[in-house]
Amino acid sequence: MRILAPAGRMGRLWLRRRLTTARRGIDLLDRRLRILLREQERLRLASDRTARAWAAAQAEAETWTLRAATLAGEQALAPGPPAEITVEWAEVMGVAFPGRVCCRFPDHRESLAASAAVPVARHACRAALEAATRHAAAREALRLMAEETATTTTRIRALRERWVPALQEALAQLELGLDETERAAAVQAARARRSGSSPLA
Repeated sequence: MRILAPAGRMGRLWLRRRLTTARRGIDLLDRRLRILLREQERLRLASDRTARAWAAAQAEAETWTLRAATLAGEQALAPGPPAEITVEWAEVMGVAFPGRVCCRFPDHRESLAASAAVPVARHACRAALEAATRHAAAREALRLMAEETATTTTRIRALRERWVPALQEALAQLELGLDETERAAAVQAARARRSGSSPLA
């Protein structure tokens, strides 16, 4: 990676400032990464927890749906009106992700159930839907956080392994050139002084 810096002392100042900025950027990104990793772990645990809750709720819903269908017939399990799902978003270090999820079920007026299992099955299905939406939100939150964690890691690596070494190399080359120029100027000045003071000049 080649850095095009201004020439001379101005270039040295320019490179030193960019090197300081890059190092400060690495420190800030390191801090951000630590926070993101903690949040990612929290979201991973939440995703695992909601997955277990969804599996349990789904099994319960299937059990009661089968009982209700067996006792009252499949016609007793007509679908009700659709649920309304609301997602509240959260944010950590500029990363927005699904936070709290709320399911609202419209009132479903039904005639007298053919079996006591029907209302229980309906309640179990609603609980399974709530568990499924919570798990979907948790998985999406984890995906978004993992994506941002990976992006931040890539940025740190690019700064640390490419940008900072390139700046350091450009600065070393420039300082070497400046040193040679200053030495050459000092030698010329010494020669000029010697030749100016010499009687043979």
